[in-house]
Amino acid sequence: MAPGLLLPACFGAALLATLALAARCTPAAWWRRPNARALAVLVLGTGLIGGALWLWLAPPAAPIAALAAPDRDLPHAGRSYRVADALNLRAEHGIGAKRVLVLPAGALVQVTGRRDGDWWQVVHQSDGERYEGWASSLWLRRADERR
Repeated sequence: MAPGLLLPACFGAALLATLALAARCTPAAWWRRPNARALAVLVLGTGLIGGALWLWLAPPAAPIAALAAPDRDLPHAGRSYRVADALNLRAEHGIGAKRVLVLPAGALVQVTGRRDGDWWQVVHQSDGERYEGWASSLWLRRADERR
């Protein structure tokens, strides 16, 4: 069965099973007129049976490695990035670390390849001096990327 049709089929079968079980296992007086109790039995029964059918029949999930983002966005040593807005270059990763320098928007930095989550270690050349520190990758754009 097509994966897109499996979920509705599971819950359709669950609704039919719930109706059959409710007719067999509950007092007939519950079903003479619509009420909250009957609605609760239908909703909960359909949800529980449909969920169980889906877990049993659903195709296996794709491995997490297959879902991972391609490594082209990871920092490779020597790759250049442009600072999107004024950015603090810090001595260590994290917002509590000592600020080494404020990089202006448009400044170029090179990545060393080290990272800790969203924090990348970068190198910046300015006024003949070399500054090395950590910057949040959320403020970096590939040098070849257009705005």
